[in-house]
Amino acid sequence: DTMTVYDNLAFPLRNRGVDEKIVHQRVTSIAEMLEVTGLLKRKAAGLSPDNKQKLSMGRGLVREDVNAVMFDEPLTVIDPHLKWQLRSKLKELHQNTGRTMIYVTHDQTEALTFADEVVVMDLGQVVQIGTPVELFERPEHTFVGHFIGSPGMNIIPCEVSGRSVSFHGQTLKLNSKPDTSRNGRTEIGIRPEFVKIKRAGIKAHVRKVSDIGRHTVVEALIGEHRIAAIHDGELPNEGETIHLEFDPEHTRLYVDGWLAMKEEI
Repeated sequence: DTMTVYDNLAFPLRNRGVDEKIVHQRVTSIAEMLEVTGLLKRKAAGLSPDNKQKLSMGRGLVREDVNAVMFDEPLTVIDPHLKWQLRSKLKELHQNTGRTMIYVTHDQTEALTFADEVVVMDLGQVVQIGTPVELFERPEHTFVGHFIGSPGMNIIPCEVSGRSVSFHGQTLKLNSKPDTSRNGRTEIGIRPEFVKIKRAGIKAHVRKVSDIGRHTVVEALIGEHRIAAIHDGELPNEGETIHLEFDPEHTRLYVDGWLAMKEEI
């Protein structure tokens, strides 16, 4: 805090004996990228939280002799209205520097906004690595289904028979063959985006209807199991009986939390 912004950015280079001309070139280049050129002579102690975070990022980016830059929850303390600006700046820096950036966050929006590839961890274990689209459309674990998406994936206990699954007396067809080589707790998972309200289908009772801005979420009960469906048509009333249809293309089988579907055939 007692050093100027310039000296903060220069510190990692000076600490390694880099020539002062190169130090100046790197500091001014990074300051321009981060849009803090006008702050170079100011003491870090007087900076706003977002500019302090920019400065921290700059200290990591100023060196050219690194293969990867690691960020650990860098936007946690930033006001919401500034987060979007810094997210955009980080994405721009990634494109400009061409370096690998490993970014740790509990915010799925940040992860899906930034990432070329996402690593999802649960209790210290990697449960899936993939693109944002892969994580959304084919979760390898029920944790991924819950964590990615809003609302998260519907997870329902079921029984398996051939290429069909059944729950609460209802039978659903799958477009992929279940992997029956493993024993354990069997569940089906389907995202609310792929649950449709139809004239015929699985009977359910509307528990709640929520307008969340971009769309409406209808929460229904099939027996004791809650099912969320994203619906854009005429809205049912609470307590009303409706019929739900699950898209077989996006209905997944899980055994003990792990995807148990063979490749589509």
